[in-house]
Amino acid sequence: MYPSQSDSMMLNDFGPEPFVININAAARRNNSFRRALWTGRQLQVTLMSIDPGDEIGLEIHPNTDQFLRIEQGQGFIMMGRNRDRLDYRRNVNINSAIMIPAGTWHNLINTGMRPLKLYSIYAPPQHPRGTVHNTRAEAIAAEQMR
Repeated sequence: MYPSQSDSMMLNDFGPEPFVININAAARRNNSFRRALWTGRQLQVTLMSIDPGDEIGLEIHPNTDQFLRIEQGQGFIMMGRNRDRLDYRRNVNINSAIMIPAGTWHNLINTGMRPLKLYSIYAPPQHPRGTVHNTRAEAIAAEQMR
């Protein structure tokens, strides 16, 4: 059975079933640091909410390409091939699309006064199906356990 539109209001992980959602509304409604919305075999969509002054944290995905789209707020993205040389730097805001190639160090900082709301697409999936990290601290702890 496929998820219904009313099910989508709960923001569960609906993969790998066919699914349609207003991604802008879902991203803006999400208050978790990271929440898997849809996880398939080759692709994953997560929602993120980053508090003012907070960040994703410096990270790299060696074998995973990543796409970010800002739905609310403003931030600053840094990327580079070396963790000590993030020489690609840009201000980002609503409607910004950010492409992060596999093997690229990156960090996104919320420079605004309200939560930075975005969605992220990973190919292949980066997080376990159904992942919910309410805070960045939870996300860090989960990564250390993997």
